[in-house]
Amino acid sequence: MRNAGGDGRRRMHLCAFLFGTGHHVGSWRQPDAPLDNGTTLAHWLDCARIAERGLLDAIFLYDGAGLPPMSAEVMSRTGTATFFDPLVLLPALAVLTERIGLIATGNTTFDQPYYLARRFLSLDNLSGGRAGWNMVTGVNPNEALNFGKAMVPHADRYARAREFAQVVRRLWESWDDDAFLMDKASGRFFRPDAFHVLDHHGAHFDVRGPLCVPRSPQGHPVMIQAGGSEPGRALAAETAEMIYSVQGDLAEAQAFYADVKGRMPAFGRDPGTLKIMPGVYFIVGRTAGEAEDKFGALSERTDPAVSMERLRFCMGGHDMSRYDPDGPVPEDLETQSGTTHLRIMTAIARERKLTLRQLADEVAAGGYGHWSIRGSAEQVADQLQHRFEAGAADGFNLMPATYPGGLRDFVELVVPILQKRGLFRTAYEGRTLREHLGLPRPAVGGAQRTSAAADG
Repeated sequence: MRNAGGDGRRRMHLCAFLFGTGHHVGSWRQPDAPLDNGTTLAHWLDCARIAERGLLDAIFLYDGAGLPPMSAEVMSRTGTATFFDPLVLLPALAVLTERIGLIATGNTTFDQPYYLARRFLSLDNLSGGRAGWNMVTGVNPNEALNFGKAMVPHADRYARAREFAQVVRRLWESWDDDAFLMDKASGRFFRPDAFHVLDHHGAHFDVRGPLCVPRSPQGHPVMIQAGGSEPGRALAAETAEMIYSVQGDLAEAQAFYADVKGRMPAFGRDPGTLKIMPGVYFIVGRTAGEAEDKFGALSERTDPAVSMERLRFCMGGHDMSRYDPDGPVPEDLETQSGTTHLRIMTAIARERKLTLRQLADEVAAGGYGHWSIRGSAEQVADQLQHRFEAGAADGFNLMPATYPGGLRDFVELVVPILQKRGLFRTAYEGRTLREHLGLPRPAVGGAQRTSAAADG
């Protein structure tokens, strides 16, 4: 595994979480924002190429099969009503980029393991080993309704997700690395003893296998998990190779880091094979004053109704209109969706003594509970370095307030500082996402061997 540079120093990992015109609700209204409905390739390619120019490990795409849970009037002012299916978009970006990793979200509540395993391993092969799967259980009730379901209880979603992840991983081991001989002289295309029938029968799935896609240059896609609840942490410790996590303050981030890594030996896993990468929402300028000016421009374009609806989503879907907007944030709310965000948003309000309106406009409108920083390039680099070296992260999922400008600012202003400090690569050292992340190539093992005759 490559976790350090030639000097042996630990290196920071960075991914760009691509989200429309930015992670601030007012980003689409900025004068230089690309005005389209989210379905043009040019914008996404521009962002991907900026990330690759900055030598980032990967781009990271959100997915959801439902509109945001808000009124049509408010939704009409959000700029996020449409977005591509990432597994349609990423193959196009794979052709037009060379090294950047390609991570997409896939839902374990509404999808099926065989279909998901096939799609992601296909992308991994076509991209030369650059794919990653971010497994989520879903928090949007509208998405559930599109599949004819009510929102599945939190514990049930994670029980299904655990079995889902196990099935996908085993399907990705359907073929040995040396299975395909493709020997014209002998007439043997593959070794008949080199594929494996899964024959899985569980509480949620019955899947025979094998998968009809071979192993990729990196073995199989990197497995990523997003979620900080107790079931989410357990799932990550058992299955994930990267975590996209939500932590607001340093102490919480350090505790999360130690907790999840500390669970891994119980599953026979080396803690070094999991990269914990919290989201960081940021605004960066050449000076601190420039960053404040950018923040002020976004604040001026913040629609209070939109930020309040974003808060409702962050608070587990609770209708915030029932409460005084200039009163305290209620602390007795419970939810079956987005439990981590609800907990963190409530804690932020309590610690900073924010009203509902302030929490909506100052927190939900931008980083929606993620660690938020703004300042000069030096100040942003200082804060990333401090958290990285304090045992709170292996790197970060970057969430710029605006795209593409915010990401370009980071690449042009912050990355050179991190490189000068020896904290970030100055060139790609490999071609696969695993090589970027310093992760081992997974071995095939544990599946039932079969023969071509047995498959008939």
